[in-house]
Amino acid sequence: MPANRRRLALAQVASVAATSARSEEPVFTHTTAALLWGLPLWRVPAAVHVYARHSRGRDASRLKTAHVVALEPHDVVRHRGVLVTSLERTMLDVARTEPVTDALVVADACLRHGADGDAVRELAAGHRGRRGIARAREVLGLADGGAESPWESFTRLHVLAAGLPGPRLQIEVSTSRGNYRADMGWDAWRQLIEFDGKVKYRELANGDPDAVLMAEKRRQDALVESGWKILRLTSADFRDVEGLHHRLRALAPTAERAGLTPRPHLLLR
Repeated sequence: MPANRRRLALAQVASVAATSARSEEPVFTHTTAALLWGLPLWRVPAAVHVYARHSRGRDASRLKTAHVVALEPHDVVRHRGVLVTSLERTMLDVARTEPVTDALVVADACLRHGADGDAVRELAAGHRGRRGIARAREVLGLADGGAESPWESFTRLHVLAAGLPGPRLQIEVSTSRGNYRADMGWDAWRQLIEFDGKVKYRELANGDPDAVLMAEKRRQDALVESGWKILRLTSADFRDVEGLHHRLRALAPTAERAGLTPRPHLLLR
């Protein structure tokens, strides 16, 4: 999410906090809580999400979306001077209400920032029968705190939607040229997947893009020489989903491809 959009969303949160009645300090929930926790998001929230005791929905200014939800005392914490739902409750609320892509990005980030996965699953069990809980349980089952960026979460979601088994994240590979880490892959197949984003190269370049490219070539050569295959993806590869999923399934050994079961619903919910 671009930094300017994130700043605008935080400014909206500050406006809501400033204009709320002193006797009723707002509790920020859902993707707004995720934003305040400093988690990466797939998309900036269109409105500020807050807890409400009564059903009033989106207010006239269209700045807030109020959620009438049952919050226990342990669901709410004070973070950076405001009240927000806990990481665990935020993880569950986002998983119930947002598309799977957005929900998985937040779920991965919550786990990476210390959320208790068992506690979230207990929360989900207490919400049995409520709207969105089936999708939430699926997202919680897919979540992995090893993902280090939204694009890594998004890439893994496509890997799973294509029918491949869940990859191991942040694989450490020892080579003759040193130790390297890859985004994800399968040890048994000696197969790695890397997402290459422009931000990654801008941050690494530090004024010398040629040096970065040479370092990446040495890294690639070292991994290949150690017996690993590498599929490198960029954002452009996701424009042709069918073609991408065909390439992903081709990563599996021939004998295992027939047993792969695509899960396209993950990209539609």
